[in-house]
Amino acid sequence: MVMVILKTLLVILVTLIFKVGYDTISYYWLTPRRIKKTMEKQGVRGPKPRFITGNIIDMASLLSNSISQDMDTISHDTVPRLLPHFVAWSNQYGKRFIYWNGIEPRLCLTETKLIKEFLAKHSSISGKSWMQQQGSKYFIGLGLLMANGEDWHHQRHMVAPAFMGEKLKGYFGQMVECTNEMLQSLQIAFESRKNEVEIGDYLTKLTADIIARTEFGSSYEKGKQIFHLLTKLQVRCAQATRHLCFPGSRFFPNTYNKEIKSMKKEVERLLMEIIQSRKDSVEIGRSHSYGNDLLGILLDEIQKNGGSLNLQLVMDECKTFFFAGHETTALLLTWTTMLLASNPYWQDKVRNEVREVFNGGTPSLDQLSKLNVLQMVINESMRLYPPATMLPRMAFQDIVLGDLYIPKGLSVWIPLLAIHHSEELWGKDVNEFKPERFASKSFMPGRFIPFAFGPRNCVGQTFAIMEGKIILAMLISRFSFTISENYKHAPVTVLTIKPKHGVQICLKPLEP
Repeated sequence: MVMVILKTLLVILVTLIFKVGYDTISYYWLTPRRIKKTMEKQGVRGPKPRFITGNIIDMASLLSNSISQDMDTISHDTVPRLLPHFVAWSNQYGKRFIYWNGIEPRLCLTETKLIKEFLAKHSSISGKSWMQQQGSKYFIGLGLLMANGEDWHHQRHMVAPAFMGEKLKGYFGQMVECTNEMLQSLQIAFESRKNEVEIGDYLTKLTADIIARTEFGSSYEKGKQIFHLLTKLQVRCAQATRHLCFPGSRFFPNTYNKEIKSMKKEVERLLMEIIQSRKDSVEIGRSHSYGNDLLGILLDEIQKNGGSLNLQLVMDECKTFFFAGHETTALLLTWTTMLLASNPYWQDKVRNEVREVFNGGTPSLDQLSKLNVLQMVINESMRLYPPATMLPRMAFQDIVLGDLYIPKGLSVWIPLLAIHHSEELWGKDVNEFKPERFASKSFMPGRFIPFAFGPRNCVGQTFAIMEGKIILAMLISRFSFTISENYKHAPVTVLTIKPKHGVQICLKPLEP
């Protein structure tokens, strides 16, 4: 009897080892080889990949060289600096080429017609790859940004109400209040003879304050603690993703992994305290809803739809709100302020429009839609400095896209920055700051996609634009500002496009 059990266990063990071995060989060798051959038959080639690391070392070397020096002047020609591998390989292999992030093959796609078709029609059979999900696992988890398939559809349905109609209007007052507090801080800085400020710090703190209040309501102080931890966690996770191509790297007991797990644990402890207090309040009858903030709306939607409360998912959505709702808006505001500070003509033009629309009073929600010049400036800022350089999607099924056959397992990477800076699409003045190019609201679909496109577009884009307009309108009506001589133009990428040394501007308060 004992021998039979031992033989059975041995068979199970051998089968398991064989399966793990086959899956590993398939993942690291067979599947990439199949995809490479399929694409070569269509004439799509690229740089030769190294074993395991693919083209990661080549990309790192090109990027290290390109960002080693700050720019001599404020030049918006940033593609060679931030996407040097795209420039090198597109020149060598053409508009379509394939490169390797470790063992993950990536097809670079720049044709706007195909991009539009891919994002609009194939969202249900494409999404985030395993490597992308693992790279952000400890940072934002499997919230809406990283979910796929039915999970994504379910989460989008749950999250969408928080960014629509009356719910969206409810955040307006908090945005105005927080912005007034920032403007007072800037006034105090000026009165203490500090007329030069690093505006990025102020805008980052402001957007963190707004998302903490709109997401957590009265618990916003705890929300600020979460923000600081998530900011550190983002940097650590970005550093750790470099090693993901090595099997089991996420389990290595190195400094990165230890710090990441420790910070994730602390973030989730703070989130659980906020969520549990909401649950307790409803369960004992003290409140009939979980609250009017983003967290409360999410919990109410789950309850309304009869779903059980998946606490990990709720925490992942909260972290996603923080990253997507704070980080990208802070950078949009920082880059736009830099552009206005170095272009006084457009700064005056926006200020005159704000004065005409607001008539010297506090802004109202209805007035925001009348700020057409400001919207043009924001669009041009997002064209020149989009929140992300690339838009990734992996094909979960074989896809036919125009004359292109995309096999299952191939990631499609859309270089947003390169498309936004394409001379072919935008003209010879593509690297100039010219908001008037957005005077016409109709332009070629697929060439301007800062919030992506199709069903998987950014659910919070209306929230972000509303917040951006409020802050910029209030800032420009209280202060004039010029770019400081100390400003060094040095965009870098850490998941998002950031100014390496911040943005220093010189402020001057305006007469009421």
